[in-house]
Amino acid sequence: MRSGGVLANPARGLTLSRLRTAAALAAVGALALAGCGTDVDDITVGSGKGWTSAHHDGRNDGVSPVTGSRKLSLSWSRPVGGPIEQAVTIGPDGQLFLTTLTPNNCAILSLQMPTGRKRFCNPLGPNAISAPPVVDSGSNVYVGDDGGFSGFNSIGQPRWRTPVAGVPVSAQFTGDGKILTITQSGQVDVLSRQTGERVVGTTQLLGDPDFLAYPDLTRPASGQGLDDCTVGGPQCPVANISPIDTASGRFFVTLWKPGKPTAALVALRYADNKIQQDWSADLLAEGSATSPTLSADGRTVYVGDNTHRLIAVDAADGHTKWVQTLEWAPRGGISVAGDGLIIPAGDDGHLLALRDNGDSAEVVWERKDLALRGTPVQTAGDTGYTAAAIGDGINLITFDTKTGATVDSDVLPDAKGTTTGTSVGAKGEVVLATRIGEVFIFKPDH
Repeated sequence: MRSGGVLANPARGLTLSRLRTAAALAAVGALALAGCGTDVDDITVGSGKGWTSAHHDGRNDGVSPVTGSRKLSLSWSRPVGGPIEQAVTIGPDGQLFLTTLTPNNCAILSLQMPTGRKRFCNPLGPNAISAPPVVDSGSNVYVGDDGGFSGFNSIGQPRWRTPVAGVPVSAQFTGDGKILTITQSGQVDVLSRQTGERVVGTTQLLGDPDFLAYPDLTRPASGQGLDDCTVGGPQCPVANISPIDTASGRFFVTLWKPGKPTAALVALRYADNKIQQDWSADLLAEGSATSPTLSADGRTVYVGDNTHRLIAVDAADGHTKWVQTLEWAPRGGISVAGDGLIIPAGDDGHLLALRDNGDSAEVVWERKDLALRGTPVQTAGDTGYTAAAIGDGINLITFDTKTGATVDSDVLPDAKGTTTGTSVGAKGEVVLATRIGEVFIFKPDH
């Protein structure tokens, strides 16, 4: 079982190894009819409303253009039968998608926003739980698992499957409507959303294996190193979701190469039918467990490391603009609004907002009374949401992004532990999932 999650029923009958073996076999059978795609690309990657990827969009900005409601109420909640590691993604029509690990191999699960009713539930490899799904404007969903990346339509019918090395822990849409995938072992691919076909040659960030020098070299297990991804450790070369500037094709990867004392932030570019490296900066001391976030103008990348630093990096050349030391190691997403307001995440920290002043950062406000239990996000209308520890439980806190003041607080009934992220729907719905495996939907009070 991956670290960072707690099983709802630790004493379940199947051992994890038997469960994963059965899941992998089921996944192969379920996707046998893959490859039935079309070359016609008549579906856009989305309007920006909904929550199309784990951190909202290609920039990982954690900011919704929807005007957030300041009065919410619980609509429904339901367990999914297994733990959850990634944030819930939301299609433009409100369809929900998440990955999990269950005894019956319900690896990719879709729920309906109004009722929580299951729309579909498909088997995949057991490490699909580590793969964040992305969804396009037609509510087609794309997700990775052990040794593959797959496309499904809105009712769960398999469209295609493309083999990869490792587990795709990062997936984003490119500016030309393709899918950029990166596995934890450093394999980078750009795939057609219609057929799954590779549109450029595969890039290996750790280099290609030399089978002439090492003829007995074997392919590592697909899930190798995933346990270290949660904390950005050295056994997980690529631990995070990479943001992409869709205008330039430049994307940013946190990469810890074997034997290196620190991890790097690497800028690559998908353009002119190829992938090339622009720069690499060894600056992530003790690794990183934050997905980098790209500023609205594409000029700055924000990333955290495991020595409690939040770092602003020039996107053009990789030089450090400023460093702000936090009281905790940032984790998960970094919410960055168009006006430069930055709200980091991390379950060891508290709600805090900073402002990017170009060559330095300043604290705008902080709430040390609100211990984070998830990822803060921002919306239009100066409204933000986060999960926070209140007493022995978890509350959804609605706060004013200008002042940090709480404007609403709603209990997640019987929720324990932490949440995987905070997602905002096209109609202002707020969606959270706990790591032990329960989904909570809050709707605006009108």
